[in-house]
Amino acid sequence: MSKHMKYVVVVGDGMADYPIPELGNMTPLQVARKPNMDAIAAKGRSGLLRTVPDGLSSGSDVAILSALGFNPEQCYTGRGALEAAARGIKLEEEDVAFRCNLVTEKDGVLADYSAGHITSKDAVPLIEAVKSACEKQGEIEFYPGLDYRHFLILRNSPYALHVECAPPHDVVGTEVSKVLPKAKLQAAQKAAALLSEAMLKSKTILEAHPVNVARQLEGKNAANMIWPWGGGKKPSLPLFREKYGLKAAVISAVDLVKGIGIYSGMKVIDVLGATGREDTNYEGKAEAALKALEEHDLVFVHVEAPDEAGHAGDYKLKVKTIEDLDSRLLGRIIEGLKEPYAIAVLPDHPTPIKIRTHTREPVPFAIKSPSLEPDDVQKFDEESAKKGGFGLIQQRGIIQLLLASASE
Repeated sequence: MSKHMKYVVVVGDGMADYPIPELGNMTPLQVARKPNMDAIAAKGRSGLLRTVPDGLSSGSDVAILSALGFNPEQCYTGRGALEAAARGIKLEEEDVAFRCNLVTEKDGVLADYSAGHITSKDAVPLIEAVKSACEKQGEIEFYPGLDYRHFLILRNSPYALHVECAPPHDVVGTEVSKVLPKAKLQAAQKAAALLSEAMLKSKTILEAHPVNVARQLEGKNAANMIWPWGGGKKPSLPLFREKYGLKAAVISAVDLVKGIGIYSGMKVIDVLGATGREDTNYEGKAEAALKALEEHDLVFVHVEAPDEAGHAGDYKLKVKTIEDLDSRLLGRIIEGLKEPYAIAVLPDHPTPIKIRTHTREPVPFAIKSPSLEPDDVQKFDEESAKKGGFGLIQQRGIIQLLLASASE
């Protein structure tokens, strides 16, 4: 393998899908105009990658750890701790960190998991109000994050790991009282009660907050409740450089992926205007990726937008996010790369429009590398990948496959 070889991994979060009647029973990947993804498939080799091991939830946390070649069954403790690292929130061994969404509750029902994709400008004053009213230093603490995604920390509360908290995007339309945090062990009852109490108290604090009054006047969803989920303690991840012998960087808008990068010793690169939505700065991410490769061997670029379109059930938007990712990000990276390089493209998991949440099916992937013999696949999508030369990969991540492809 050339010591000058550079490696690129581009992940379109949730890109994979099921056939959609409105798209002629094709998937967004099959319909989208994506010449760069298709070129990687046509000039490289495709396959299916299982990113969610049996028994684990089909979230991006598990899927991206798997894709990076880290065994989530050994190193995954919960989403909240990974995301908290990206915000510089320090955790002790006995602390448990939860993701804390701002959500919309209407008539006792969870109506919107993201409060109309509330922006940080509106969200931060709301979290600060909850912090002022509910925080008990050393017991329960709140920290602002990005947009609707914030943090709740239970200090010195190891049994909080045994509290079942429903991910809000999975229970939209459900009565809140039926999906409040539940203790799975007797010892976790105090933690479950603390979380439930904070949720219900937040409703009284946020309902009449000036930010929400203004949002309702503008016809926007009020962010009138907090929703903790994804509890996890400080994880122990292998260092990327020790595992692969490569200096790596990660580019993403979302705290989860940044946190995985931090714990695995990857360089986390922030891009101005990277939002985690369809208005993200695709061009900025591409430029940052190319710049990162001047000093790093590998760059891992993550785009959240297709996943958000999937959660919204918006197939037109999902097609657009795939096309934007292809033309505005992937195309720019390929154009700016200098030989030799190996590149991979894949989703982390499916987020089908039909069900608006993640599923655990294997995802399509394609790798192009100078020494990799191409297969007969010409397009990048779920069906084409089934015919790919890699077949179904179950025990390795995309990084191992990428490195192996460069040494064939």
